[in-house]
Amino acid sequence: MISYSNWAVISVNFLVVLSLSFAGVALCSVLYLVGAKWRFEVRHIATSLAALFPLAFVLLIVLLLGAEHTFPWIGHITHGEDVHMPGWYTVPLLATREIVGMLVVMYLSWLFIKRQAVSERSEEDAARFHRIACWIPFFYVLYGTMVAWDFEMTLKPSWHSAIYGMQNIVSNFNMFLSFLVIWIYVLNTRDKLVNQVKEYIYNYLAQMMLAFTLLWMYTFFAQYLVIWYGNIGDEVDRVMGMQNGDYSVLWWSMIFLKFVIPFCTLALSKSRHTPSVILAVAGCIITGTIFERFNWVAGINGTGTYPIVWGIGVSAVVAFIGFKLVGGAMHRNHLIKG
Repeated sequence: MISYSNWAVISVNFLVVLSLSFAGVALCSVLYLVGAKWRFEVRHIATSLAALFPLAFVLLIVLLLGAEHTFPWIGHITHGEDVHMPGWYTVPLLATREIVGMLVVMYLSWLFIKRQAVSERSEEDAARFHRIACWIPFFYVLYGTMVAWDFEMTLKPSWHSAIYGMQNIVSNFNMFLSFLVIWIYVLNTRDKLVNQVKEYIYNYLAQMMLAFTLLWMYTFFAQYLVIWYGNIGDEVDRVMGMQNGDYSVLWWSMIFLKFVIPFCTLALSKSRHTPSVILAVAGCIITGTIFERFNWVAGINGTGTYPIVWGIGVSAVVAFIGFKLVGGAMHRNHLIKG
């Protein structure tokens, strides 16, 4: 039988792929709503990541079919047990809300991309695009919170945090920004894009990465401080288990990779104007976020193994499929040469 630590690798891959799928659409909607002109440089590349949705959907089905491995509480929650949100812990309800939720955001993403493509054709098209753009941030936060609750927070029914959804969304969005800046740089330097992205975009994305680094630490510490100071057994045990248990290396590496390095580096103006530095920081943020996701999923009791070989193998397969999906979408939309 596959161990929980090994199965957690599939959960983490699902969470990463799903975050990348929807975040590009969310970024473009927000940039449009605030009137940011530089959205024209990144909007098609960012929304091309929505091609990952089918892969995320397949991973979701795998996780639901193996629900007894995905959700440790199955078989351990009894009727009337005093747990946070007792009605939340039913597999049929969980599967329904997750499948319906993903289908809804997939449709909204498709609609956003379709209307964005013709948004400058007429005033009517612009108005239709505006309407869908206004809905995207709402669904991004709502759906992101639901996924964070189902696949991370409620894995231990006795543990909950009012700020967890926000902290999770901020963390994953910063990972997306980091991936986007690397993706753009690779396409630019290899002369793959039909229309090259201007170099000032690296600085703009670096500024956003710095902002979300600060926001991540704010939400992370706000949650940690309340739990640590309250010192309530069910709440503090999970956090201390991650911090001091078998995955403590990942915990402290996460803080170093997601806050210390990004903040100390991107706080300097020169660093935000140097692509090589930005890419190094982006790599740290992505790695730190993967460590974070794995710790919250696999480290619910503070114990477990490091599935290095299994993790590399599964992640490589997922990355290859994702690369093909996004590359195919960019070819169809005439964004890259060849």
